[in-house]
Amino acid sequence: MTVSTVGIVGLGTMGAGIAQVCLEAGHRVVARDVDDAALARGRERVERGLARRAEKGGLTAEAADGAKARLETSTELEAVAGADLIVEAIVEELAPKAELFRTLDGLCPAATILATNTSALSVTAIAAASGRPGRVVGLHFFNPAPLMPLVEVVRTAVVDEDAFTTALAFASGLGKQAVPCPDTPGFLVNRLLIPMLNDAVRMLDETGAEPEDVDRALRAGAGWPMGPLALIDLIGVDVQVHAAEALWEAHREERLAAPARLRRMLEAGHLGRKSGRGFFVYDR
Repeated sequence: MTVSTVGIVGLGTMGAGIAQVCLEAGHRVVARDVDDAALARGRERVERGLARRAEKGGLTAEAADGAKARLETSTELEAVAGADLIVEAIVEELAPKAELFRTLDGLCPAATILATNTSALSVTAIAAASGRPGRVVGLHFFNPAPLMPLVEVVRTAVVDEDAFTTALAFASGLGKQAVPCPDTPGFLVNRLLIPMLNDAVRMLDETGAEPEDVDRALRAGAGWPMGPLALIDLIGVDVQVHAAEALWEAHREERLAAPARLRRMLEAGHLGRKSGRGFFVYDR
């Protein structure tokens, strides 16, 4: 199966980044979000990203213009139904994802591949809710999608081999390192990364260290390109908490549970870059 048109549901930070990557690879992209304001913000993110790539020489101006022209947006879910492959990039909660996949199953041809960008939820559970478990895969892009080279391509026990092979080839065709992963909580990267980020948060309370110093130490001493607390701010405190909860539910290991400090930040709406305040303060 060849992927020509990509549907994207959710044109927030992740969805817009995925859309940009697909457009740069020459795909036609149809993106859906809940209202015109969300679509306008998403299109602006995509166009800004393409413009930056052109400024830095990663794309010609003509290629950037062509990519912009291949982006279509709609508030109607039916608009993505004709895509060969649809990537879901909505809120990181199982119930809304399951409902979306059930709806897409009723709208799309039987051959359409449905992909979730979940970072920690069970792809198998989403597939089971979809009505077409053999056509559901995980495509876990990392944030920011245009810059991060990895895509975890998640295989469930019931996926059709041609669907998985197509998804793997699609991710590779985007210029990404497409790594096959079993459908285990956290996949490969987050199973290791989430507890490390949790440890960094707990250390703040245990030692009284300043967030700036923790991040500076990890950058200088461990070669991290970004400190762990700035990384949580980029990922989103809400996403970190949800991912930690999913891992804790699966393994019941203390290090996997979201620290109390993160839960307080979530309750206060201090979600990181997306809210303007997390461990650090940002201009919005």
